[in-house]
Amino acid sequence: MKLGTFSISLNVKDIHASKAFYEKLGFSELGGDIKQNWLIMKNDTTIIGLFQGMFEKNILTFNPGWDENASPLDSFEDVREIQKQLKKEGVAIEKKIDENTKGPASFVIVDPDGNPILLDQHV
Repeated sequence: MKLGTFSISLNVKDIHASKAFYEKLGFSELGGDIKQNWLIMKNDTTIIGLFQGMFEKNILTFNPGWDENASPLDSFEDVREIQKQLKKEGVAIEKKIDENTKGPASFVIVDPDGNPILLDQHV
């Protein structure tokens, strides 16, 4: 199973302070909109998302269909197929995708320790 590019989505209190902190660690903006309280930042192949006021917990995020520069891939495992495989393995799906759709979609699972995992396909 290929889950796609990994990042961690951080629930931050002050996006400006978080941006400044991660820039000191060598991260730079890859995408997002600070005016909307979210940024995607990158350092080499490491990606983090900063999100102020959008969710309660930090989230492990996988993006099928994207490379580490948020560029679409020619070939990838569709998020609906990943959801089907996980269901067969007995993994509970918290937020499901209609498997008869196409294009962008996402679903959420939770690991045994309560950590949310988002599989978020943008293409």
